[in-house]
Amino acid sequence: MRIPSRENCYRLIREMRMMEHIVRHSLQVCRVAELLVQQLGEKGRTLNRDLVQAAALLHDITKTRSLTTGEKHSESGCDLLVDRGYAEVGDIVRQHVKLDTYFASDTPSEAEIVNYADKRVLHDRIVSLDERMAYILERYGDTPEYRARLRWLWDISNLQEKRIFAEMPFSPAGIELHMEKVDLAVELQKVLVPIEPLV
Repeated sequence: MRIPSRENCYRLIREMRMMEHIVRHSLQVCRVAELLVQQLGEKGRTLNRDLVQAAALLHDITKTRSLTTGEKHSESGCDLLVDRGYAEVGDIVRQHVKLDTYFASDTPSEAEIVNYADKRVLHDRIVSLDERMAYILERYGDTPEYRARLRWLWDISNLQEKRIFAEMPFSPAGIELHMEKVDLAVELQKVLVPIEPLV
């Protein structure tokens, strides 16, 4: 399995010219996902942290482009990463909007963690699942059919949250309190400004 390093994820983000607000969102999704992996690991639930980190950072890798092309960014993001040799990361990126299967095993999967983490970040703010899902419903629920699909997604995401937090030492509302403090502006500069080589 090939997984890009954090720096290689940053290079790919620069190459794809992701908009700054989408990068900020991706950094926050990664922070949430990493916390969940750490907490689940402390309860004996082993997940591939590097895989989760890369997929979280790259889950919206083609979203900037999709705003012009109208492509489904989850699918085109997967295709891009598969083409680069990161098939497993691409598979998780493809599932960040909707999982292929829910609750397939006793332990949440890497795809489930990234999918859920994305639903907890509105722009670059960590919010409740209800706030995020209400935003999605308002922004994307253009037709009755799509609104019905989004309501189903909301219901299953609530079940997903209960499952993920069943063994956590804090509630979903406590995520931000347990995250390491990070200056997002500093982290953003690491992503967007290439490091000059030493002379």
